[in-house]
Amino acid sequence: MTTPSPVGGTADPTPHPRAAGTAVEFDVATRDALRSLADEIHKAVVGQDAAVSSLVVALLCRGHVLLEGVPGVAKTLLVRSLAAALDVRMRRVQFTPDMMPGDITGSLVYDASTSDLVFREGPVFTNLLLADEINRTPPKTQSALLEAMEERQVSVDGASRPLPDPFVVIATQNPIEFDGTYALPEAQLDRFLLKAVMPLPERDDEVGVLRRHADGFDTTDLAAMGLQPVIGPEALRRAQRDVARVRAEDPVVEYVVDICRATRRSPSLALGVSPRGAIALLRTSRAWAYLSGRGFVTPDDVKTMAPATLSHRVRLTTEAELEGSQVESVLAATLSSVPVPR
Repeated sequence: MTTPSPVGGTADPTPHPRAAGTAVEFDVATRDALRSLADEIHKAVVGQDAAVSSLVVALLCRGHVLLEGVPGVAKTLLVRSLAAALDVRMRRVQFTPDMMPGDITGSLVYDASTSDLVFREGPVFTNLLLADEINRTPPKTQSALLEAMEERQVSVDGASRPLPDPFVVIATQNPIEFDGTYALPEAQLDRFLLKAVMPLPERDDEVGVLRRHADGFDTTDLAAMGLQPVIGPEALRRAQRDVARVRAEDPVVEYVVDICRATRRSPSLALGVSPRGAIALLRTSRAWAYLSGRGFVTPDDVKTMAPATLSHRVRLTTEAELEGSQVESVLAATLSSVPVPR
């Protein structure tokens, strides 16, 4: 995300012509608790504000996040810090080339005491699943998460088993050009609500990281940093219901559609944004408006959320890749080409 984050900040006081007479009442304490997540996470993680905001937006939308970055930029630490700031269950799966689908979803095992096959739950049966280095396992195993992410259930031996609520997958991956990695299938990428790229830190942030370690910070001991849960499952569900009440007027809805249709016409893109992607952009824009303290979506909310919501849903043409084009720059040009509603 390219604009300042409302997470951990103050509400957006900007007036809007559609706001008059259409106020939406929210649970302010719950919203404030969600916005304080950033402060709690930053007890362990320095910087990476855009990634933190992406995680909070995904929680509000009941969506999943793909975190991409080179090794050593605190991807895993960020997710562990989020889990510490939430009163929910978390499980971590370290993806490897020899992992099988049943290692994630669970499988039938023989129970000697009953002489019968019983289902043993896999790590996917949790509230927050950290899929660490997801692109180090083959596509067959990556695809084992598809049903869980889309339908919030897993099917084993013909029986469907529901997953807990809330259920969020946060997957980390190294850039796909690194050795020993597999590109995620388009169908799975489309199930991630957001993609957050975690860059190498700025100099001041990197100095802050080293200062913490010089003072004895241990990344395996988050309790020593004083992280405390600030919101639980019921409050999170209440916030999700509030986000669903954020209004999107017809001009804004049409603006979302026009942006996504423009990606399909772009000569630099071989794959544009699908209707699922348009729905995702509307959902994330509503969550951003909610965190900004508004009960209605503005075009600026849409423009803010478009890069993180759409970048992993498009593909450059071969010619654009050979010319050195970047998805981010193509999306920015596409956004600029679409008229903004007034």
